[in-house]
Amino acid sequence: MKRKFPWILLVCCSLSFYHYGQFSSNNKKAVKLFKEAQIVPSQQLDPRTGYPDFQAGVLILDKCLTKDPNFWEAYLLRAEFHLNLRKKSEAIADYENALRINPEHSRTGMTFYQLGDLYLDRGEYAKSKQYIQGFLKNPNANSDYLKMGRFIYDCATFSLEAMKNPVPFNPVNAGPGVNTRYAEYYPTLTVDGKQLFFTRALPFGNQNIQEDFFISKNVTGTWGTAVPMPNNVNTERNEGAPTVSANGRGLVFVACSDEAGDYGENRKGKGSCDLYYTERIGDQWLNPMNIPGDINTYHWETQPSLSADGKTLYFIRGLRGKGADFRNSDIYVSHLGEHGKWLPAERLPDIINTPYAEESVHIHPDGKTLYFASRGHVGLGGSDLFVSQLGADGTWSKPTNLGYPINTLNDENSLIVSAEGTIAFFASDRAGGFGDLDIYTFELPKTLQPTTTYYFEGNVFDAITLGALGGHFTLKDIATGEVVVISDADPVTGTFTVPLPSNRQYVIDVSFKGYAPSSLGFDLTYKDNQTTYHLDIPMNPLNSGKENVLQNIYFDLNSAVLRRSSYVELNNLANFLRENPNLKIELGGHTDTRGAAKDNLKLSSDRAKSVYDYLIQTEHIPSERLSFKGYGETSPIVGDSEIAAMRSDSEKEKAHQKNRRTVYKIIQ
Repeated sequence: MKRKFPWILLVCCSLSFYHYGQFSSNNKKAVKLFKEAQIVPSQQLDPRTGYPDFQAGVLILDKCLTKDPNFWEAYLLRAEFHLNLRKKSEAIADYENALRINPEHSRTGMTFYQLGDLYLDRGEYAKSKQYIQGFLKNPNANSDYLKMGRFIYDCATFSLEAMKNPVPFNPVNAGPGVNTRYAEYYPTLTVDGKQLFFTRALPFGNQNIQEDFFISKNVTGTWGTAVPMPNNVNTERNEGAPTVSANGRGLVFVACSDEAGDYGENRKGKGSCDLYYTERIGDQWLNPMNIPGDINTYHWETQPSLSADGKTLYFIRGLRGKGADFRNSDIYVSHLGEHGKWLPAERLPDIINTPYAEESVHIHPDGKTLYFASRGHVGLGGSDLFVSQLGADGTWSKPTNLGYPINTLNDENSLIVSAEGTIAFFASDRAGGFGDLDIYTFELPKTLQPTTTYYFEGNVFDAITLGALGGHFTLKDIATGEVVVISDADPVTGTFTVPLPSNRQYVIDVSFKGYAPSSLGFDLTYKDNQTTYHLDIPMNPLNSGKENVLQNIYFDLNSAVLRRSSYVELNNLANFLRENPNLKIELGGHTDTRGAAKDNLKLSSDRAKSVYDYLIQTEHIPSERLSFKGYGETSPIVGDSEIAAMRSDSEKEKAHQKNRRTVYKIIQ
């Protein structure tokens, strides 16, 4: 962890150590120079920086120590001046000289504390641990620093162990399609892994930079040449820290005002930095708007991360105003309310947030694995990367440090993880890149991986005209009825991408005004080595008279008893009927051709009646709007001759499953 101390505090501390002229040196010239050095920073400014002139104090102390090389107080004062000048190596040498001359000079052990802290900052963990132990063992240790002293000790101890047990880490540059001689950072990835959005810092004006968004597409396993987002998104001001929706059509990002409080053309803001939202319709990105609802405040909001279901937004908030700690920023979360407006954000609990800065939050598409950077959790120094899991009870697990060498003594941040959970992206200025910060990928160790998230993609279209439809998707857990994902197909192209977190069974309802809803089912509780599903979804107009298959109706074997897993599908159908009160439907049951035709006809009729009864008795749909009929094996989707020609038993069984179905037709 790197901390900053006000210069005046250090000078005052120095003055308190050396009172009443009681010094270790008997050299009058050395003492005179020491006293002169004490007051120089408070009396004159450095002409180069405009800050107190600590360098002038250092030069005087150099002369002082020439007069008396054993004047330990002078070493301490020069160490503090060096710290204010960010010359940490020189400060270490001065502190160690003071200890060499008089190991007992500090009653409270603060010199040991400072050396423990400085060596931690340098990544010399054994020395850090040695010195901080000297501070902690001191019975007169300054109580104000004991908590931080224990933290330094924990960091040094953890770091030594982490370096003995490194995690696998082989970063690979994302390549020239993404990276240039300029800085690229803050990557964000669509759930299908095919589009990478990121920030690039370009030269602008007189030694300034311009932050804009770029998009690279991965079609053949290589990232293509990134292109800038359009000018209504990229402006002459800085846009940064994007997070893209799972389907690649929505983008949340941060934009800040200038000194006059102006956010730019067609943009309004509430604080110094606000979150904005834009959406792509077809090939056109809409003009960004201040994100609707109550997320943005007088304070600054930045570094957003949108959940794959589009219902939860994590971000970083830094507080402004009187009493605010500029060194602290925390992770907040907001949930999407009614009418597309975000609710007031809540700060994540103290198990995640610390008194120091949390940064670059990323919620994985599984919706429960949170990656973030922190300066306040035990780590190797600077800003380290951590992961925490959201439990079923709504509590977060203790954050886990990602380990060495993913984390180092330097600052690490901007980590994101692919939907399948194996590949991580981050930004680094390590040697061997294309210039400044580059975006890299690496295989995430298994112990740090989230739950694999699958996805399905395809097109929604009119079954008659084949025209594209902007179908509305509702993804529900088949066991609980919980709405897991809400999404929409592109209204211009009909294309969609919807995430599917693993280890669940899902019912997916696709609706569009003027059309009968379409349903799908996915069982991701078993492994089939498939992470992507492509589906074309034809939707029948209400007046088409076509059969609509209820894909998620389940019966016990050779029985008409509905399984509980059918209820989500039937509830969706009931809601459709309530939304269209003038419609009447016929429920139909179908079987495959195996077994006796008479038995199949009775079974199909009984099953259709079971659905009929459920809608009337449980969902209270008026009986006059419903009828039912069993068709037995008379209307197969796949004929027997076609099934017989299939090569494998699994293909044949899938064909029989298609024929065994429950359907409805709109008859009025």
